[in-house]
Amino acid sequence: METNKQTTREGKKSRGISAFIVIVFALVLAELFYFLILGSKGNFEGGNVDTGHPINLLGTMFKGGFVVPIILTLLLTVIILSVERFFALSKAKGKGNLINFVYDVKSDLKKGNLSAAEALCVKQKGSVAAIVDAGLKKYKEMETVNIAKEQKIEEIKAEIEEATALELPSMQQNLPIIATISTLGTLMGLFGTVLGMIKSFQALGQAGAVDSVALSVGISEALVNTATGIATGALAIISYSFFSGKIDNMTYAIDEMGFALTQTYAETHNS
Repeated sequence: METNKQTTREGKKSRGISAFIVIVFALVLAELFYFLILGSKGNFEGGNVDTGHPINLLGTMFKGGFVVPIILTLLLTVIILSVERFFALSKAKGKGNLINFVYDVKSDLKKGNLSAAEALCVKQKGSVAAIVDAGLKKYKEMETVNIAKEQKIEEIKAEIEEATALELPSMQQNLPIIATISTLGTLMGLFGTVLGMIKSFQALGQAGAVDSVALSVGISEALVNTATGIATGALAIISYSFFSGKIDNMTYAIDEMGFALTQTYAETHNS
């Protein structure tokens, strides 16, 4: 019971911020940026936002239409969640080098020095150390319990699996949102591209002389939305792959420690 409470507390401490709050915050920032920065009068000829031709990139982005704030919201969400995941997973990994931590704990296990291994967990901190510490405590508990050896080994495995199940969700938090944006950002970019091309063809299809302003607005909307959508999707893919790799490294370390605990108990105990 004590081990479960300790692991649960560790998991709660590593909980990240809510993705919903991040999305709302990013939406507000995107709208402010769109209307106050991109829609500034200084970005258009004659200071007229409605009819003036864009004179710089910011004005061109503003002409991208209502899709631009949506894509900017997705882009800001990816950036904020990536920063949040970086700190959350750094905390979950612990203070020291994870490879050295695993090596040192395994070394103490071979020597039968469980107290030193527990001290390493206290020093390392983080989710991985909390899981290993739960396994070590169950290891010591099994040395005092009068049941079959095979059952003791299964109890150690079950304790590590339970501790992992408590910690893993906090490590994976917000990553599904980033994965979704990797596709959604590109799709929104394509949606904006289609809207921009529709405006361009409407300008070409008008009777009389071609409306060059309307044509340029349509083309700019298409190109701006394409570029920002692709950039958002690419950043989300990179972020998701990077943090998924970090989680994989931590789960590999946990699996290795779980195997080391059960293997050491099987080799050093007759019952």
